Amino acid sequence: MSPASVTAPIPLCIIGYGEAGRIFAQGLMAGGQFTVTAFDLQLTAAGDAQVATAMQVAATAAGVRLHATLAAAMAGARVIISAVTANAALDVMQQVAALLQEQQPSPPPFVMDINSISPAAKQRGFALISAAGAHYVEAAVMASIPPCGLAVPILLGGPHTTSFMELMAGSGMRMRTAADEIGIASAIKMCRSVMIKGLEALTIESLFAARHYGVEEQVIASLSETFPGIDWPQQADYLVSRVVQHGRRRAAELREVAHTVDDAGLTPWLSDAIAQRQDWMADQVQAGIVSKTEKQWRVVADTLTPARANNQSSG
Repeated sequence: MSPASVTAPIPLCIIGYGEAGRIFAQGLMAGGQFTVTAFDLQLTAAGDAQVATAMQVAATAAGVRLHATLAAAMAGARVIISAVTANAALDVMQQVAALLQEQQPSPPPFVMDINSISPAAKQRGFALISAAGAHYVEAAVMASIPPCGLAVPILLGGPHTTSFMELMAGSGMRMRTAADEIGIASAIKMCRSVMIKGLEALTIESLFAARHYGVEEQVIASLSETFPGIDWPQQADYLVSRVVQHGRRRAAELREVAHTVDDAGLTPWLSDAIAQRQDWMADQVQAGIVSKTEKQWRVVADTLTPARANNQSSG
């Protein structure tokens, strides 16, 4: 193959170098089709220095170049992926739009918004990026990114999905169009999240209480009989560990879910309650009561419901 026929790597920027951002960056770099830059507020904000160090180590290992400013990370990018927390998603879109108007890149980049926010919020993001002359692509991630990696199913929305998927062909990303209309893909995601995050919250309340009373084996046996297709002991560990690791982010997502439900004319009683339970667990992790790396639900339950030990010893 002659040098002239070699296609240059596509410059891609990831905003938010948390779990999702790191997994996407590593996968995209490994394929050799992209060069990846990234920006995360925690790199420069006053906070946990260990977090910033961990980001630097992960980026170096993956060949990703981290930048101290969003403007530097975005410069020259053909694709921009926003992977931040739900409560920061629109602020980031505003910043990206302002920088696009300032930089005036040519050709206009694609801005892929994978954040878990309401359809109305995605529509506002579309308006901001379109006004800045770039191509907004709504994206809804429909499963847990680990362990799927780049192969996690993603629904796309908006008028630019076809050209975006053509550009990203060979990336390893598993994408399909949900609708040309902005908001449909996110509506699917948000309504699904009521169930997924709700199941997490229900698992915590049900099994932690059962553990306190010493009846978790009977409860799990009954659940297994009613829902034989679910491995409840394994699933309980997984569901609780996701809340332990990402409770704060999930709570922010559920508040976006609540907006989605409210916009549909329903009072989001359950979505609000799920957000509270997710935030409650995040509080325990932040206070150092629960280890963020703990993956066994019984260990977490025993940490948070110590009265069980007293009940057993008194018996």
